[in-house]
Amino acid sequence: MTTPTVLFVCVHNAGRSQMAAGWLQHLAGDRVEVLSAGSAPADSINPVAVEAMAEVGVDITAAAPKVLTDDAVRESDVVITMGCGDACPFYPGKRYEDWKLDDPAGQGIEAVRPIRDEIRRRVEELIVSLA
Repeated sequence: MTTPTVLFVCVHNAGRSQMAAGWLQHLAGDRVEVLSAGSAPADSINPVAVEAMAEVGVDITAAAPKVLTDDAVRESDVVITMGCGDACPFYPGKRYEDWKLDDPAGQGIEAVRPIRDEIRRRVEELIVSLA
């Protein structure tokens, strides 16, 4: 069986998609190829998202926002969008999910923790569905 590739996409690729990528990498290890990108990437990752993930032992400090490319979508088996709307390219034959999540941008740690925890829950469900 080939290793599935999952692409997480949000507008700035600085919060939700980075936390999701961090969780999937942490929980699935090398069983899944993990990509993340943004339709309008920020200059850096949201420091509160980094802090929230560090609290649960997941280090996303090495991640950096990347621009969404057609190639990234083409090479992915599953594309999970988080509020990027029509900016995300659509290719037939791909599995698409749109996760409705609050944006952690500009939020304090108290607001980001529940977003982090909801992302973990969804990533755990995703891992089960990929098995």
